[in-house]
Amino acid sequence: MAHKTTVGKPPAQRSGRTTSAEGHLERERKYEGDAGVPLAPLADALPGPGPDGPVTAVAADPEQLRAVYYDTADLRLLARRITLRRRTGGHDAGWHLKLPAADGARLELQLPLDPDAPDAPARVPAEFLTRVRAYVRDGRLAPIAQLATERRRTLLTDGTGRVLAELAEDAVTARALEPSGAVRHEQRWQEVEAELVEGDGPLLDAVEARLLAAGLHRSASASKLARALGPVTAAADTDRHAGTAAEPTREPVPDSVGALLAALLRQQIAQLLAQDAEVRRDTPDAVHQMRVCARRLRSTLRVHERLLRLDDVAGLEEELRWLGQTLGTARDREVLGERLLRELDTLDRTERPGPMRRRLRTWSRQGYRTAWRLTVRELESPRYFALLDALEALAAHPPLRRRADRPAAGEVRRLLTRERHRACLRVAQALALPTGSERDEALHRARRAAKRARYAGEGAAQPRFAAAMKALQTVLGERQDALIAAQALPELAATAHRAGEPGFGYGVLYVRQREAITAAEAQLPALQATASAVRVK
Repeated sequence: MAHKTTVGKPPAQRSGRTTSAEGHLERERKYEGDAGVPLAPLADALPGPGPDGPVTAVAADPEQLRAVYYDTADLRLLARRITLRRRTGGHDAGWHLKLPAADGARLELQLPLDPDAPDAPARVPAEFLTRVRAYVRDGRLAPIAQLATERRRTLLTDGTGRVLAELAEDAVTARALEPSGAVRHEQRWQEVEAELVEGDGPLLDAVEARLLAAGLHRSASASKLARALGPVTAAADTDRHAGTAAEPTREPVPDSVGALLAALLRQQIAQLLAQDAEVRRDTPDAVHQMRVCARRLRSTLRVHERLLRLDDVAGLEEELRWLGQTLGTARDREVLGERLLRELDTLDRTERPGPMRRRLRTWSRQGYRTAWRLTVRELESPRYFALLDALEALAAHPPLRRRADRPAAGEVRRLLTRERHRACLRVAQALALPTGSERDEALHRARRAAKRARYAGEGAAQPRFAAAMKALQTVLGERQDALIAAQALPELAATAHRAGEPGFGYGVLYVRQREAITAAEAQLPALQATASAVRVK
């Protein structure tokens, strides 16, 4: 539809490539009924004059739209409310990719058709293939439906000429396709779409009231594509998760800890899948965010392991560890380079002789690029796709034990108390050790325990608990980063020396890292005491 609010282009990739897809948030509702509805009089039922004058209905040019929709044979995109199509005709001809967003909206991205060959054989753009790779995996995208739409449009504008909403009356002819390209079945129907452009929710509600009064009702189908495919959609969804659990699964009891866990798993798995495309596109901070997603999932499985049939989730924790390590190589080099460059800026010029900045920046970037390429290669592996399959099966049918039926409040208090005790005990035990590698490893384990307790608190919506554990984790993380930097600096100094460059500055940075380690350890007893005292609701 026309005049939608643009939310900007996707971030440029640090590899030097840029994307060209423009995006906007789509907020629309669909209606249907037995008779057509005249659209222009709808303005009569809208709110009266506002600061920019009355709402006016303006007829727009009718359109003849032709669209081909793409998905896998088992409809993996449609199952996730993702739509990929190639449309010709109308004001927004091009490739369209619609992705779920918050509050029922969808992020719609658009790429133009080849201006020199708009009718050439269709080939899904590489950018869109990247964005849906985590959902398609080893499946093949192919045409699944063809839609021809005769559209009559009406724009609702204010006194300044701003387009607030667009109304469209569509006469649709839809053909569902077999994998061979043959027509499975054909349908025809009429529907009305109401979509916000620069208007707000109350305006859309007012439009809906008018449509309902005219005899229409909300469409039972979420999209034209879902309606075009009909029963094929439900059959594919049933087949997708058939046989994924060793024993029959059951729905969680409302307000139980199992219901909390099931919702948390769905949310975290969805976040992991969404980050996949950002890592492949090399958007800033994407590797870190996906690594956090993997760690959160692994933590959730460990914290709540007594609620799950362990045989049904066997191996998932280890596979998530593998994914975190795969992402960690690139992330660690990125973090380490940023840390050392920040430290370099604090040094007096006499303390950093030679081309230290250039060497550190090159070392960080080259290490990151090499590790990122290896990461993306792993994201194309059968092992990774098998992990995603297993995670989605877990989200669809969590294998809950009877213990998961217990009320959430009491179980959450018990779980968080246990996780806090574990983290604080590890900190105390580590600080009691003498300086050396054993102490370093013990504090690293304490950091992981604090992070796990923090994630558990966030998942249980316990912000004070989570904040206390995050403070402890942050200082332990600062110590760990300083330790890794200190371990890397001697080799950096040796490389500089072999190139005939002074190594003095690397020694200064080394001393700074050792000081940071000491400073972090000095903060730990007070943070441990705070975490031990925070109330678990």
